[in-house]
Amino acid sequence: MNRILNINNLSKTYSNAGKSLSVLKNINFSIEEGSSVSIVGPSGSGKTTLLGLCAGLDRSSSGTVELNGVRLDNLSEDKRAQIRNQHVGFIFQNFQLLPTLTALENVMVPLELRGEKNIKPLALELLDKVGLSDRGHHYPSQLSGGEQQRVSLARAFSNRPKILFADEPTGNLDAETSEKIVKLLFDLNREQGTTLVLVTHDMELASKTQRIIRIKGGIIVADDHLSAL
Repeated sequence: MNRILNINNLSKTYSNAGKSLSVLKNINFSIEEGSSVSIVGPSGSGKTTLLGLCAGLDRSSSGTVELNGVRLDNLSEDKRAQIRNQHVGFIFQNFQLLPTLTALENVMVPLELRGEKNIKPLALELLDKVGLSDRGHHYPSQLSGGEQQRVSLARAFSNRPKILFADEPTGNLDAETSEKIVKLLFDLNREQGTTLVLVTHDMELASKTQRIIRIKGGIIVADDHLSAL
């Protein structure tokens, strides 16, 4: 299988008031196309920082990130944004929907950024898949947390990403809603053949992926391949 993500000797250090804080130290792993991987670890272990580096949202202090055959570390911010829009989907704990746009318009945004035409039917189809075909005209403030996360799921899949990064996707949801979101996430992921990289502290959720990478104190302490689901 092809590797969609290659991480080599990745480190991230922040400087603050003359002091340096090392958040990630010499991280190495690669991810196969179409697989599902969880990154787990205690708060402050560097999970979200690692996710941001993998997705090209931030730059590493040293080491390399190769996403879908493209090295991200030397690219300009504009070029990295272009790569993200072509290949990457995101789901965040706090939804990050645009408050001034309706649910339907939020789903259409990645497609508009790519300059695609006739995008409304696809956006409507995705809203239908997440069970919100009747809520497309509502604004985020008119939707429950679970509904907002379903909109963000539809948005994440709208540009048919090769890889989807999900940062604590159920962190702000109750147990029942979380269960529904997780099912939708894995169903859509399977249907589209997307690679899934999930940051979570929820071991029950992590166990649904094929592989669990454990981070502690900025280093990988375990990398377990589970049986294929």
